[in-house]
Amino acid sequence: MAVNAPSASDPASALNALASQQGSAADSEQRFLKLLVTQLNNQDPLNPLDNAQLTSQLAQMSTVSGIEKLNGAVQSLLAQSGSSQVLQSAALIGRTVLVPGKDVGVKDGAPEKFGIDLAGAADSVKVSVKNAAGDTVRTFDLGALPPGVKMIEWDGKTSTGTTAPDGAYTLSVTAKAGKDDVPALALTYAKVASVAQVYGGASLDLGAGRKAGLDEVRQVL
Repeated sequence: MAVNAPSASDPASALNALASQQGSAADSEQRFLKLLVTQLNNQDPLNPLDNAQLTSQLAQMSTVSGIEKLNGAVQSLLAQSGSSQVLQSAALIGRTVLVPGKDVGVKDGAPEKFGIDLAGAADSVKVSVKNAAGDTVRTFDLGALPPGVKMIEWDGKTSTGTTAPDGAYTLSVTAKAGKDDVPALALTYAKVASVAQVYGGASLDLGAGRKAGLDEVRQVL
């Protein structure tokens, strides 16, 4: 019998799924025991049930029961860990964090801060800022960079030297090491509005429908 660990978006539903699995396993064990007793009562005296087969069946049921108990212990630890992370993350409410994101805005001629995160060293890194129409208004040629987070200073000017109009823009990052692409993420700042507990950890509400996991935070202001 295969037993899978429950998957859920929050600890409550995860524990409900676990309870359902435990109930199902208990029912299966009861049915197995009834069938086993019936089999023993009605076995042919001249050809009794093989001891090895009986031992194998009992061992399988014992293994299933053990897995269910292990699942319960793991889920309990995950729930406790998630609660602890939420309490710790509550200190981030009202703070500004740097997280993966492509959206950057310009207001009163002043652009929001942004950066990039490189998974490996790159020989060539370029960042393009595009307007709502998809046109590139500014390109940053950063040359060779080591892996890690790199902040980019944008003065709000376009490639022609004019001031970029207020509005929403998107970031595009291209990084290469020789002919190979290097995984790279655009990073933007956002203010933490609230913190919620989700399955296995904490989720940060950044407003405007944006959410980020605690492990996605690269910097806190």
